[in-house]
Amino acid sequence: MPGTRLSQQDRVAIATGLAEGLDYAAIARLIARPTSTVTREIARNGGPGRYRAHAAQRATARRARRRPGAVRPAGGTATLPDGRDQAAVAEFADRFAALLVQLGLPRMVARVLSCLYVTDSGTLSAAELVQRLGVSPASVSKAVGYLEDQELIRRERDGQGRREQYSIDSDVWYRSMLASAQRNALLAEFARDGADLLGAATPAGQRLDTAASFLAEIGTDLVRAVERRRSGNGLL
Repeated sequence: MPGTRLSQQDRVAIATGLAEGLDYAAIARLIARPTSTVTREIARNGGPGRYRAHAAQRATARRARRRPGAVRPAGGTATLPDGRDQAAVAEFADRFAALLVQLGLPRMVARVLSCLYVTDSGTLSAAELVQRLGVSPASVSKAVGYLEDQELIRRERDGQGRREQYSIDSDVWYRSMLASAQRNALLAEFARDGADLLGAATPAGQRLDTAASFLAEIGTDLVRAVERRRSGNGLL
């Protein structure tokens, strides 16, 4: 039934549906679940090409045993001070992290990013991230390092300058998109060098020249789009 946990039988049906080439919506109808439940289940357990029912069942059991690893909203009550359901907030953070993993982010990186997103202040210390995610300081350190490299978070000191904090703000996607545009520009320049080296008349040279033009154009369009959005509506 919707709202209850997936059973071993449900997972076998999901695996069978994938093997038969069914889409997620069709599989969801087979087991009478929302499509989002099926999408999340498959994303958490290897994706459509690697999903295995028994492995997914074991992974779910392990996650349940170490449930402290889920995002834990601050406070010990069922609702947050403004009336929001903290269990629903935690569940959303888990789903957000699962989506980010599906889109290509490493799992711990996705969990740290989603944890920061659902925190009103948008700022947490390393110790707070460790506590909320139930992971080691080393895991948090590696994840925040990745996020800093992608310019998705900022490292700063608290008001007393005693401890480091990691922040996400409304400007994050602006900075991230500009960083992406810069990477495109570097790739375009590299491809252009390759085209010059191999010769524009050769198939390999033409391939690289096409790639260089495409990457340069995409980078330029991206910068124009984010700058237009930022100037028209304030920070992203």
